[in-house]
Amino acid sequence: MEDRTCDCLIVGAGPAGLTAAVYLARFRRAVVVADTGTSRASRIPVSHNVPGFADGISGPDILRRHVEQAAAFDIVPRTADVRALVAEGGAFTCPLAGRNGERATVRATTVLLATGIQDNEPEMPELAGAISQGSVRLCPVCDAYEAIDADIAVLGDGPGAAAEAVFLRTYSERVTLLLTGGARCLSPGDRASLRNHGIRIVEEGIAALARDDAGRMAVLTAGGPGLAFDTLYAALGSRARSGLAAGLGAELEPACGAVVVDGHQRTSVPGLWAAGDVASSLNQVSVAWGQAAIAATDIHNHLRDT
Repeated sequence: MEDRTCDCLIVGAGPAGLTAAVYLARFRRAVVVADTGTSRASRIPVSHNVPGFADGISGPDILRRHVEQAAAFDIVPRTADVRALVAEGGAFTCPLAGRNGERATVRATTVLLATGIQDNEPEMPELAGAISQGSVRLCPVCDAYEAIDADIAVLGDGPGAAAEAVFLRTYSERVTLLLTGGARCLSPGDRASLRNHGIRIVEEGIAALARDDAGRMAVLTAGGPGLAFDTLYAALGSRARSGLAAGLGAELEPACGAVVVDGHQRTSVPGLWAAGDVASSLNQVSVAWGQAAIAATDIHNHLRDT
């Protein structure tokens, strides 16, 4: 890697980051993209929720197409960790650390964070395979339609898991909430809502999760009985990858750590924008695309006017 000076450093090469990179390149801006190679989009087995792909498209294919489009504008993401951002003199300095120990420094007039979120994952063997086969799912907004009339389990506790179970009741009459923390995790109101929607509640706690030979989810409860479901939604929450923003003093959402932005995707730190899951509670590819387009256009206008 070599040191670079650019108009905009984009941290993250998922749908938001690479969309913004293409927009800025077409605005004739000098762009550097740095990424760890762990985009959450890579975990999408097949999505039928992405506009324009009637037959569905996988996460890896989405990313491949983005990379190919960026390459047409001479943008090649650098595989590197961004350890810190330092704001000084109306610009940012960013040290990059490559996988093989190489180092470089990027100096950028503006920065766009597209670092996404990290899911809180259930503990089970071969989780990646279970996600790729649809035995474990992470986003009911994305793929609950594909689980219509299935025997669905929701794993989690508290109001978030209860709300997800109720949401899934639109798609199937067979929804079970598996409480990770026992009966104490449900308020009387949540319990009444679940009962009114005909949702079964398992309070014993979960001892083990695994896929059976038929690809279904086998669940061993702490009380002993084994259960099986067609698919399991992990409603365990997530963490915004907002450490870089926090290090600069940017305002974050208290509950989830997402970066607070305005209508132009600007953060509370001058010269810093955020787009995609790190700045949004609706974690969708189409939302990331829209936010990236808004941010990139505003960054270009900002650079032009300064």
